[in-house]
Amino acid sequence: MGYSKDQLLALLKELQIKFSQYEHPVVLTVEAQAKYVGNTGGVLSKNLFMKDKKHRYYVVSALADTKVDLKVLSQRLGLGKGGLRMAPEEALGEILQVPLGCVTPFAVVNESARHVSLLLDQEFKSQECCIFHPLSNDMSISLNTQGLDKFLKSIGRNPSYIDLEANPSVGKDQPPDLAAFVPSDSPVLSVLPEKAPSSQDSTGKSVGAATNSAAVTAKAVKPSGNAQNVKEKPVDSVQPSIPAADAGKFVEELLDRASALLLSEISEDSIKQHDGQLGVEVANNIKKCVREDLKNLATIFKNTAYTEGFYAGTRYQPKRL
Repeated sequence: MGYSKDQLLALLKELQIKFSQYEHPVVLTVEAQAKYVGNTGGVLSKNLFMKDKKHRYYVVSALADTKVDLKVLSQRLGLGKGGLRMAPEEALGEILQVPLGCVTPFAVVNESARHVSLLLDQEFKSQECCIFHPLSNDMSISLNTQGLDKFLKSIGRNPSYIDLEANPSVGKDQPPDLAAFVPSDSPVLSVLPEKAPSSQDSTGKSVGAATNSAAVTAKAVKPSGNAQNVKEKPVDSVQPSIPAADAGKFVEELLDRASALLLSEISEDSIKQHDGQLGVEVANNIKKCVREDLKNLATIFKNTAYTEGFYAGTRYQPKRL
């Protein structure tokens, strides 16, 4: 699990960042939020969780009335006109680890979001106070940009404020002005290949088709009657999740994948065709087909273990003398 609302508020207090908090019913839009905190003196924000074609992720946080043209922003990042799109719900839950409607600059506090690029509206700098959800949309907090900057620097982030309404020319002699904000790395997800992304409103509310978040399990490959065909058939590339960096679960996943491939390779036809060389043929085919799958599983296990260790450290609070 990622940071909770209470843990975030505790961190802000520990950093001696001044803020005001306002509890209210769950809200999913800026308009709904304004009914409860619109008269508190702070400015409301809209926050988008985006991705590009190379599965690199971005949080764009702007004043509610700032006009953000995503096609222009995509070009300014060097991604082309259609390079940015809404991130799928799976990524929202696994990378930012917040529910729909809770995307804010605070969401990059989680280690799983370390590769996410955060773009902040420069108009925030001219405001006395800015209002964001503290990882949960049943509360809003108001703070100034000095406080937000102090929080971001405490988690190793260098705050980046940009003019989101600018529309500079991009061409051969005019390189993209925001190219430096494109993440150099992308996270490894333990979810199904991306489904059709849900549209989101200014606070991240899903307004598109629903997606299925059921746990993913690896599919066994059905035995084939022809060993030659098995060679050309790619292995199911679904990446199973490995909860809590469980070593036993990791080993079981590896064995399940290898067993499924082994069964798919052995048939009456393949035995007749390869005779005494069947073992060598099967071994070679399994190595060829399963290599990338096992690499992915190992990477998921490593990342999960690393993240669990990070969270354990953040939850540990030494006793004060």
